[in-house]
Amino acid sequence: MLRWLTAGESHGPELIAVLEGMPAGVPVFLEDIQADLERRKLGYGRGSRMKFEQDELHISGGVVHGRTIGSPIALRVGNTEWPKWQEVMSAQPVEVSDASRGRSAPLTRPRPGHADLVGMQKYGFDSARPILERASARETAARVALGAVAKSFLAELGIEVVSHTLSIGPVRVPEGRPLPTLDDLEALDADPLRCFDGETSARMVEEVDAAKKDGDTLGGIVEVLAYNLPPGLGSHVHWDRRLDSQLAAALMGIQAIKGVEVGDGFLTTTRRGSEAHDELHRTSAGISRDTDRAGGTEGGMSTGTVLRVRAGMKPIATIPHALATVDVATGEEATAHHQRSDVCAVPASGVVAEAMVALVLANAVLEKFGGDSIDETSRNLTSYLDAIPEFLTTTASS
Repeated sequence: MLRWLTAGESHGPELIAVLEGMPAGVPVFLEDIQADLERRKLGYGRGSRMKFEQDELHISGGVVHGRTIGSPIALRVGNTEWPKWQEVMSAQPVEVSDASRGRSAPLTRPRPGHADLVGMQKYGFDSARPILERASARETAARVALGAVAKSFLAELGIEVVSHTLSIGPVRVPEGRPLPTLDDLEALDADPLRCFDGETSARMVEEVDAAKKDGDTLGGIVEVLAYNLPPGLGSHVHWDRRLDSQLAAALMGIQAIKGVEVGDGFLTTTRRGSEAHDELHRTSAGISRDTDRAGGTEGGMSTGTVLRVRAGMKPIATIPHALATVDVATGEEATAHHQRSDVCAVPASGVVAEAMVALVLANAVLEKFGGDSIDETSRNLTSYLDAIPEFLTTTASS
């Protein structure tokens, strides 16, 4: 079983990520994790902060000569802007040079749509700084780093995870278009919105340009696909062991995500039962499903078909035309603090969603097949698949 934690603040010296339970022998290379961190910065409509943030990655434990050794994996993602913030964010008590100006000024105008106000109420702060520092999406860099390790583990078992952008604002990829695979990753990442449909991508760019001109922001939907999963990951026996519930929780835990669906999700609710489910047929290769409306899970377990999960990201709450708020220091109505931000970060949220799905799937694989080394896990998986009776065998993902 995997356990993972992250620590650190947006403008602190570094983010720290720890992953415990990864078997020995999994290939882990600095450049592969760094590549995913760079992918997290992709997307048309990103703000200037992406130019300043340089993720200085260090592997501090659990990996020797490019392979995991079975002990906890520790990763550090350094913040190159730390020198500008070490007075404001110092762990040790320091004398702040000017506590009323610049970065040192208390943030007393909580931003609508952020954790600011509720966090101040919950923890008793008179400034939003301690809340927004941890609530920031900057924390997702640590999760993307952990997700890169999980994807490497899954890849050793033939399981592939890839994400793409389905919609930006009202512009959406039409239903029925081809789904990308890992072979399409380079082309996906080269697209300005990480959209697999060129015509739709061009309209998405126009939508981002229009929002930027209006001083506004956009949300959208990303989809994560997992190929070559074995049937039987997860369980039907308890709510918290259901694979779909674990995936939903992981995706909802990403900053700014407001909705999740598995397979056709909410569209399924508009159909009659005769058109909502995946019928089973016998073929020479085994039992097959002509459709994948369920999105790769039934009864809380993977079916062996393509896993499809979607996450809806709200428009970024920090906008140039600042929203109305209240200055809690004076009690007067005011406009919210505005810091440099993005017009649209949906493509980046897809990379984060990839990481979270990979972590959940890696944990589900280890729960089912165990193993202290990747070779042992692989043998257990092969043995399980070989033991499924021929009359129950299903066709592979398509």
